[in-house]
Amino acid sequence: MKVTITHKEGMKFEAKTEKSSFIIDCPVISPIEYFLSGLIACTTTDIYMLPQNKGKTVKNLSVTGEVVRNDDHPRKFNTLHLTYNFESDGTDDDAKKWVMASIETYCSTINTVRDSVEISYSIIHNGNSVKDNEKVISGGGGNYNLGDIDACCAN
Repeated sequence: MKVTITHKEGMKFEAKTEKSSFIIDCPVISPIEYFLSGLIACTTTDIYMLPQNKGKTVKNLSVTGEVVRNDDHPRKFNTLHLTYNFESDGTDDDAKKWVMASIETYCSTINTVRDSVEISYSIIHNGNSVKDNEKVISGGGGNYNLGDIDACCAN
């Protein structure tokens, strides 16, 4: 993977990836917000795609991430709490498996920070609280494989 950032004007930069390009407008959205958005987009895409690979459908999907950062520089993430809220034709156990597969195996952005950030999650599936404030064990990753399937950020 290769990304090139080029200064455009003021606090605007162009990001060119192997697939596309986009403008980073720092006064509007900070790089750390882009980073958090990318992390959440990775796992959200997994929660949409993993069930599809098993013939299931997800709808009304949203994932919210709340971060606590250092007060002093570097202002890195200390904690990250992800709340998964969605409906599906799968069971609550399926919902747990999809979330764990994303967190532990397929979402490369979560797995990039999991050794340095305390991560927790909650799952609301079909209106029911399935997990609440569950801690993710740091280290490792790749422990929850759903077989030969597509996931957004696994590659």
